[in-house]
Amino acid sequence: MNVTTPDRVIAPQTADANTPAENNFPGATRHNDPRQQQGGKQRQQGNQQKRDRRDVHGWVILDKPIGMTSTHAVAVLKRLFNAKRAGHAGTLDPLASGGLPIALGEATKTVPFVMDGRKRYRFTVCWGEERDTDDTEGQVTQTSPNRPTEEAIRALLPQFTGTIEQVPPQYSAIKIQGERAYDMARDGEVVPLQPRPVEIHELTLVEQQGNERSVFEAECGKGTYVRALARDMGRLLGCYGHICALRRTICGPFTEDDMIPLADLEALCDRAASGEGSLADALLPVETALDDIPALAVTRADAARLHRGQAVLLRGRDAPNSSGTVYVTVAGRLLALAELGNGELIPKRVFNLTGLVARSGRNDERV
Repeated sequence: MNVTTPDRVIAPQTADANTPAENNFPGATRHNDPRQQQGGKQRQQGNQQKRDRRDVHGWVILDKPIGMTSTHAVAVLKRLFNAKRAGHAGTLDPLASGGLPIALGEATKTVPFVMDGRKRYRFTVCWGEERDTDDTEGQVTQTSPNRPTEEAIRALLPQFTGTIEQVPPQYSAIKIQGERAYDMARDGEVVPLQPRPVEIHELTLVEQQGNERSVFEAECGKGTYVRALARDMGRLLGCYGHICALRRTICGPFTEDDMIPLADLEALCDRAASGEGSLADALLPVETALDDIPALAVTRADAARLHRGQAVLLRGRDAPNSSGTVYVTVAGRLLALAELGNGELIPKRVFNLTGLVARSGRNDERV
């Protein structure tokens, strides 16, 4: 059957083999419309990216730059690695810099262990103003001519150590009846947020920059808002305050030594594309997130059962007598997260580490 056009008759079944691929179907146009060509390339590139998505497993500890959201950072790394799956282990505000652990592939199964770990921050408080966002991005809501002395600040710090009750910032990700607090605040609603218990393991004054600014370091548990610390200290000191600089230096098992700036990561990707390096050099092993969990080595026979989701009975002189969560290895390779109790090992999360992983010995370099 022939397809009739105003100019000629095209027999699609006998199209020239050298004709561009986009013209090898009925109804295709042959004119050089750059908009159509660009759109076709974009669709082709989009499909190509989907086809090229690969299995990548491990952690990248991004030294997140100021101005980038955590969600955008994940999207960037997912694109650089062409990874199928990615997620982060603890949001960093756009105005904050520092360690943003990003899990790729099977590492996403270990995200809760990082999120439950301690975080350490270095932050600067500007005195004399309170803002609706509790950082420099917001509108000024309160001002004061008063400035705190170093002695007054140090005397206050014990009140913010240990388990304290903290009201989250109005601009926070807390959900209220299904809506995020920051969405309600942007709409002009005054959100009644309830205080929550948080753990502050350490809070120290490390530098006093005249009367206007103070630099602190804090080590805290899950759910702590550093912006709220600045707000509450300012109120109790009678001078108001807000965060004007914030950097995360530790997140769970990851420290500043593990961080890689975005520019360095992009440069590594360029070298890898030309065959001069490997993206594996930027990866930390999946099990790095499990540093606080005991490891248990099993035989290949037991590993096969666990991989199928079957429990394993551990008997004999060398059988462990402990209980709780363990991560299981076989021949030095991560296999599963499991619950150990009464001599029985029950798999909870099985890892399939086929694809790009951290190079051997990468964890040893962190010691």
